[in-house]
Amino acid sequence: MSENKPKNFYVTLLRHGESVGNAESRWQGQTDFPLTDQGRTQAQALGERWKRQKMKFDFVISSPLSRARETAEIIASKLGLLVEFDPLWLERDNGEFAGLTAQEVRQNFTHPDFTTPYDPVGMDGEGDWELFLRAGQALQDLLKREPARYLIVSHGGLLNQVMHAIVGVLPQAHNSGASFRFNNTAFAQVIYYPNQHRWVIDKLNDHGHWRDAEYEKNS
Repeated sequence: MSENKPKNFYVTLLRHGESVGNAESRWQGQTDFPLTDQGRTQAQALGERWKRQKMKFDFVISSPLSRARETAEIIASKLGLLVEFDPLWLERDNGEFAGLTAQEVRQNFTHPDFTTPYDPVGMDGEGDWELFLRAGQALQDLLKREPARYLIVSHGGLLNQVMHAIVGVLPQAHNSGASFRFNNTAFAQVIYYPNQHRWVIDKLNDHGHWRDAEYEKNS
C-alpha cells in the first residue's frame, strides 16, 4: 500500500452546469437535457480553477444524464482523469412532471394542501423518502470502495438528500426543514473518517469560479 494513499474519504459533491432545462425553468428529473453554452463555460471555469489549485481526485463518478456527464467530462479532461457512470447518482424521477415548465405543472396538476415524505412526486415519481433512500444507497456504495479522493457529479435534488443522509436528517413533511443549496457547478466538500464514523463538512455551495465564467462570457 502506498504511504500517500488516503486513509479517509475526501468527497466533492458537484452539481452539473446550467442545462437547457434550467434555462427554461423546467422540471428536469430524468429527462435528458444538455448543457447550455453557459453551463459549459461554468464547467470549464471550474476545471481551470481546480487545475490552478492543483486539486487531486482519484476517481470521478457521474450521473449518466448528459448535463452531468458533459460537466464531468469537461472537468476530467482539464485534470487528466477518466469518468465512471453510475445510475444511482441520477436526478429524482419526477414522474409526469418530467420536462414540463413550472407553469405547465401549476396549470395541469392538482396540488394537495399537505404532503408527506412518502407521497410520490409527479403522480408516480420518487417522493422525498424514496429519493432519500436512494441517496443513502449511493453513499453506502461509495463507502464500500477504498478510501480515496472522489469527485461526484450529480443533480441538485439527489445531492440535497445525500447531504441529509450525511448529517442524519430525515425528510420532513410538506418540504419543511433543512435543505442544502447546490447552484449550477456549485460543490460541497465533505470528509469521512471511517475509524471514527465522523463526517466533516468543509465547503458547501462553493461557486467562486462563476466570476471566471462571467469573464469568459463577456470577453
